Amino acid sequence: MARVSPLRVSSASVPVLSEFYRKEFIRHRECLARQREYFSERAITDADAALARVIGQLEEICEQEGADQLIGRLLRQFNAVTGLSGWSDPKQLN
Repeated sequence: MARVSPLRVSSASVPVLSEFYRKEFIRHRECLARQREYFSERAITDADAALARVIGQLEEICEQEGADQLIGRLLRQFNAVTGLSGWSDPKQLN
């Protein structure tokens, strides 16, 4: 009997997941850009380069076992810098 790993994503869903996560990382990038005046130029450059690197490798990351944990950790780390989870879009509030 074949064993199924609950941590491995099927190859068919990798593009869907990577697109979802890509949008999340882009939101962090946009949030970082809006806060440019509060950070040094080097901090902005380094954070933006890290975001670009992750965005560029998302499909490969999503194919790995344990990708959801890795991406979750990355999103939390970027959130510590951008504070995106504390922001709300007034257009989306009821």
